[in-house]
Amino acid sequence: MNDQSAINETQSTSQANRKIRYAVVGLGYISQIAVLPAFPHAQGNSELVALVSGDRTKLRKLAKKYKVSKTYTYEQYADCLSSGDIDAVYIALPNNMHRAYTEGAAQAGIHVLCEKPMALNEQECEAMIEAASRAKVKLMIAYRLHFEKGNLSAIEAIRSGKIGEPRIFSSGFCQQVKPGNTRLDVELGGGPLYDIGVYCINAARNLFDSEPTEVFAYSATGNDPRFVQVGEMSAALLRFPDDRLASFICSFGAADRSAFEVIGTKGVLKMDPAYEMVADLKCKITVDSRTKKAKFAKRDQFGPELVYFSDCILENREPEPDGREGMADVRVIDALLKSQESGQPVKLSAVEKGERPSLDQEIHKPPIERPGMVKAASPSE
Repeated sequence: MNDQSAINETQSTSQANRKIRYAVVGLGYISQIAVLPAFPHAQGNSELVALVSGDRTKLRKLAKKYKVSKTYTYEQYADCLSSGDIDAVYIALPNNMHRAYTEGAAQAGIHVLCEKPMALNEQECEAMIEAASRAKVKLMIAYRLHFEKGNLSAIEAIRSGKIGEPRIFSSGFCQQVKPGNTRLDVELGGGPLYDIGVYCINAARNLFDSEPTEVFAYSATGNDPRFVQVGEMSAALLRFPDDRLASFICSFGAADRSAFEVIGTKGVLKMDPAYEMVADLKCKITVDSRTKKAKFAKRDQFGPELVYFSDCILENREPEPDGREGMADVRVIDALLKSQESGQPVKLSAVEKGERPSLDQEIHKPPIERPGMVKAASPSE
């Protein structure tokens, strides 16, 4: 072996052994129930090294629980970014904070894995994408179902023509949200469209393998005092190319529901449950009166995100779902909100979409046990 070969081998070994060091920013429910416990499933290429929160009790208790030595308040976020201790951030903050914290990280040369919805409007998404591009850092939006076998198998089944040409998509995603939850605060980017409607939009777009051209939406709210700032529920209708239609209802004031159905020219595909984080997902495909069923056992859906994003950083490749994928959903939400306000359909300009999720992205990790919470609770608890 010559000297250059030895150097190349040493560099390759060093790269293979390298781990991406993360700071988790925001220690609310999603971080505590899913993100923090997922790091052991990503330990091959990912490491939790810092926590950022505005709550010192959370910082102290969670740092001890997960053996994290570096903690920062929100006011110390810049210190975290410039510390030299981290390579990437997982942003799990209220929706209205995504842009600022993403841009701050990008400017410091730190890669960003940001929770969905990406931001509050298309302009904010563009700014985040530009900041990451300018700084030459990776930006991925945390669509956990882009790595989950059940939903990816549904996409693959539609693409393969199992139910013929897909013509109709319909979905319902509902839950009860308790008073005082941040999802009910309009200033924080709350509301059912942002929080759960985004799942229905993302599913429709990727199952139809195209982008909507026109949308219409209704918002409905009864006399429930929870819904002073945001509507209780939204009903949406999306027109896709080739005169295909998608519809969904998302609600913060109805019993738990998480399902979608695609009706094609030859058959029907149904996922029920479809979007759940800690439950078995089930798919049923019916063609010519014959039905095939499949169950996809519950699993850790966040460890795969970390593994995949760290690989993208280490191998210098662009992630799917990237910022453009996040923006594709936000532009639809933006249009639906405008339609709700005006009572009129809203047309969407044509947009080019890059890579879409495929079954090749599936990463399986076993389920995690529910951890104890520190000053956090699920929206329905």
